Amino acid sequence: MTESTFQDFKPLKQSDRILSLDVMRGIVLCGILLMNINGYGLYESYSDPTVTGGSTGLNLYTWMTTNMLFEGTMRALFSLLFGVGMFMFLDRLLKKGAGIKAADIYFRRITWLLVFGLIHGYLLLWTGEILYQYALMGFLVYSFRSMAPKFLIATAIILFSIGTLWLYVNYTNTKKWMAELEEVKVFEADGKELTKELKAAKSRWEKYEEKRTPEAVQEYNDEMHKGYFKVVAHLAPENFDSDTLWPYKYDVWDVLSMMLIGMALFKLGVLTGEKPNSFYLAMVGIGYAIGLLINYYEMNMILEDNFSVISQSKSMITYYWGRVFVAMGHVGLIMLFCKSPILGWLKSSIAAVGKMALTNYLMHSVICMIIFTGVGFGMFGKLQRYELLYVVFGIWIFQLILSPIWLRYFHYGPAEWLWRNLSYGKVHGFRKMPAQTI
Repeated sequence: MTESTFQDFKPLKQSDRILSLDVMRGIVLCGILLMNINGYGLYESYSDPTVTGGSTGLNLYTWMTTNMLFEGTMRALFSLLFGVGMFMFLDRLLKKGAGIKAADIYFRRITWLLVFGLIHGYLLLWTGEILYQYALMGFLVYSFRSMAPKFLIATAIILFSIGTLWLYVNYTNTKKWMAELEEVKVFEADGKELTKELKAAKSRWEKYEEKRTPEAVQEYNDEMHKGYFKVVAHLAPENFDSDTLWPYKYDVWDVLSMMLIGMALFKLGVLTGEKPNSFYLAMVGIGYAIGLLINYYEMNMILEDNFSVISQSKSMITYYWGRVFVAMGHVGLIMLFCKSPILGWLKSSIAAVGKMALTNYLMHSVICMIIFTGVGFGMFGKLQRYELLYVVFGIWIFQLILSPIWLRYFHYGPAEWLWRNLSYGKVHGFRKMPAQTI
């Protein structure tokens, strides 16, 4: 057998794609914008609507709905699909006889994803960017590709458990901090000098409160209304913090775990619609029953204590379990939708969005940069939480219309095409021939 080169191996053809995965990817891409829009358009409001965006009426109901159904679950499914995509990518290359070159192409692909992530965060102005973290976890997930489904799921459960322990430790530390603040009040009332520990606790609280003052909010909003390069400089420290903190503190339990579950579910035929409808109905019933119960418990705890620091910290202890069960409910529902004979036109449009997931994900940031920052209309901080949904719906409609039209004339989205070229080290065809557009 002759030695193969990178040029001998080609990316997946559109005809070889799995519809259910593209539909799921499209739905998840739309769903994740429901959460990300808060970061695009408001300051410090992602989990706490009392800071900006409004916390009563429609704004509160918007927070409650997204918190119950979409918080963490869209990122979980995004991670799940990434794990599936990486496994399919490697499996296809190995079946074509790529051998060790499969690893070369894979790690080249992951390295370029890391670069895309840095560009997305720093230059496209999205501090909630996830591609960089996916790339780092992608280096780790490679070692799990041959593991049996039951071991993949077991490993994910272990990671969830470690993450839960980490969040519990965070809660105990927060609880200790709150107790120290009570001691500060007693000491100050009695005219006693604060200890070193109490001074540190007070200073930490003052810094926390300072970030939430109307003056701090207005200052941040004003920075976001400036020109492009000033906004880049303003957001760079936030991007740096997320790129250095998230990978070791959250991503292993949050992202890698769901990548492993994605590979397991794909190997079991769950994500390709091979299971009977009764199986997916059970996923919906069990997933939502357990997951929504956990999420309601967390949400109710936060609401009863008016979004206090301690209530938010305590609610995080069960975070990983609520999100994974709701995510499994979403998987079951999406698979039932894919297997149903109804709304074929909608499935086709959503699948097109999913086929261009990288392009459409980056497009979210480009559109929101124009809408919210001084690069364009400077609407940052000017819309209430529920009003941000109008922007979300507008982007959904735009991408649901544009994606099928684009794929009628081109093989890939522009970002997907560039990623493929960089991964394989060669230029692939981009525009379809006239006969292929029919």
